[in-house]
Amino acid sequence: MTRSRTRVDAHVKVLDDSVVSLAKERGIDALVYAPHFTRLPTIRKRATRHSDDELTVVPAREVFTGDWGNRRHLLVLGLTDPVPDYITFEAAMAEFDRQNAAVLVPHPGFATISLTRPEIAAHATRLDAVETYNTKLLPHQNARARRIAESTDRPGFGSSYAHLRGTVGEAWTEFDGSLDDADAVVDAFRERRPRTVVHRGGLGHRLRGLVEFAHLAYENTWTKADRLFLSGDEPTLPSNVAYEGRFDDVSVYAGGIADYRPK
Repeated sequence: MTRSRTRVDAHVKVLDDSVVSLAKERGIDALVYAPHFTRLPTIRKRATRHSDDELTVVPAREVFTGDWGNRRHLLVLGLTDPVPDYITFEAAMAEFDRQNAAVLVPHPGFATISLTRPEIAAHATRLDAVETYNTKLLPHQNARARRIAESTDRPGFGSSYAHLRGTVGEAWTEFDGSLDDADAVVDAFRERRPRTVVHRGGLGHRLRGLVEFAHLAYENTWTKADRLFLSGDEPTLPSNVAYEGRFDDVSVYAGGIADYRPK
């Protein structure tokens, strides 16, 4: 489908028929789908199943680098091979470089889960965009993100960061021209093409953001981590058999994650 512009909701965590319908209703042309703790082959299958001529679903990974208490999130598009969570930042970046992936910085400067301004500045040439609008965040946090992008001279991007179905399409990144498939969307970010960051307005938008923000209390607890790491063989841990030991030497939990849980 040829378009004069392409609207990309550049980071969502949920995907089903209702999400697809809402995205189309809100004029979104592409979703970047990056659920937590889900391996790339699974993400790709879901993305393919929910893509059609009206909506492209781009498979991506939000990779957690470092340990749970000091993790740095990176949103990565265009991966050819799976990369696990909980490896060192440098090892993750080296793997992204090897695969020529597009590396985006979600929610910069937020809590202990994001790259800080000095970290972004230090690695700016290796980072393809910095999120400047995230529906989940509060206005002062988004303002700080814009300042970080400006001071580090990185292109911005916007997303709904939807963990809840009703948030999809609340914000997006708009490129001129037609991006007709997932590869074209990845290229637009990798090549750092001009774009505009747009979001919906009004009370409904702010309430939706506050609901998403409240959801953070669940998303960032050690209780959740304990459940995820109960067996030590979860899908995106470096120790999972699927990675065939390739990342054992750069895992931040080389001695087993149980050794790192709070006492």
